[in-house]
Amino acid sequence: MNTPASPTPPASPAPPPGPPVRLLIVDDDPLVRAGLTLMLGGDEGIDIVGEGADGQEAEELVERLRPDVVLMDIRMPVMDGLTATERLRRRPDAPEVVVLTTFHADEQVLRAIRAGAAGFVLKDTPPARIVDSVRRVAAGDPVLSPAVTRQLMARAAGGGHDDRGGRAERARRRFGQLAEREREVAVAVGRGGSNAEIAGSLYLSVATVKTHVSRILAKLELNNRVQIALLVHDAGLLDTDQEDGGGLR
Repeated sequence: MNTPASPTPPASPAPPPGPPVRLLIVDDDPLVRAGLTLMLGGDEGIDIVGEGADGQEAEELVERLRPDVVLMDIRMPVMDGLTATERLRRRPDAPEVVVLTTFHADEQVLRAIRAGAAGFVLKDTPPARIVDSVRRVAAGDPVLSPAVTRQLMARAAGGGHDDRGGRAERARRRFGQLAEREREVAVAVGRGGSNAEIAGSLYLSVATVKTHVSRILAKLELNNRVQIALLVHDAGLLDTDQEDGGGLR
């Protein structure tokens, strides 16, 4: 006798969505602000809480509106976006900052990343990708692909020899705070590896990699994994002849 099939259990309800990302848009061009507001304002996961025309206004609006993410133009009057990023990221309740730029590897973008920006988007980026960038940054995921990271690494290497030497010495001293496994994870981050890729190459679980990255950020007093990558490069820990392999020098 055939046993009747057990009824299929009802599907679990989807978890309720989290609160929308509170976004502040800062650009001195009112047409750009209007376009970004139009593009991003229709997404249910993003709440545009305000607009600003320069870095000084951005500081005032952040104090009053408490956004999660600031979409920040670089070149603005009164206070430029780089200075504003540096000042905002020093706040104890600092919002994440994504800089707007017209170039893939602009030197000013590099300065913004060093100041603590979580990444950048080009002004001609498709709307869906800008929305995705804002969401990812709000979730703690920097918006920089490995290819863009390598371009920024090349920019970082382009300074004068004296400057590179000083940066290298300072970076190596900071890396002395890390355990051996943490150094290996940091170097893998410097090559642009995702958590899953790093886990595979170092025979670790993804959760362990995440724990190591969190400890590296805390010990080195950094904001995100892009800053880890820059510090790895400054310290000379990358085998620049091999993008996907190698070890510590």
